[in-house]
Amino acid sequence: MGFYQSDWQIYDGRGCRKYLDDEERRRFLSVADAQRPANRALCYVLAYTGARISEALELGPHRLDPGSSGLLLRTMKRRHLCFRVVPVPDFLIAMLHQLPVRRDRYWPVHRSTAWRMIDQVMQVAEIDGPMATCKGLRHMFGMRAALRNVPAPILQRFMGHASLKTTAIYIDAVGVEERQFAERMW
Repeated sequence: MGFYQSDWQIYDGRGCRKYLDDEERRRFLSVADAQRPANRALCYVLAYTGARISEALELGPHRLDPGSSGLLLRTMKRRHLCFRVVPVPDFLIAMLHQLPVRRDRYWPVHRSTAWRMIDQVMQVAEIDGPMATCKGLRHMFGMRAALRNVPAPILQRFMGHASLKTTAIYIDAVGVEERQFAERMW
């Protein structure tokens, strides 16, 4: 059975969320704060950029964009070479500046090693389920942006989506307007 992007949903087959909510995000970052500096920084990069784990692992000083206070990410799911800049808070840039660099990267590790580290942080934060993954952090970023009314073209660019249809999944899932209409009825 093939995967079709239009079939993707923010809930799995059992109806469980695939993204962290605000409380889980808070717990995840709190546990991340107790990690060694490199692991802490990777947790924050994933939470604040929506980067795929492989995109984050490519980061090094050469990917800090001084003009935008952002991170230059190479989008992995495109056929042609494509980069995007995702603005991040100044404290995250400062956190990255403190890291040692090996082979031009902050995290010269295989993605399975990074997955295990993220999984360990999720376990300590007592986050369990389909959202307790690197991908759950990416989905969290998309949902948070949609909830805060980030315009779809900007969210599309931040997430590195080739199609606005993919980005619309997050916006449609939020249903902020639907909730407002329902509140009027209540």
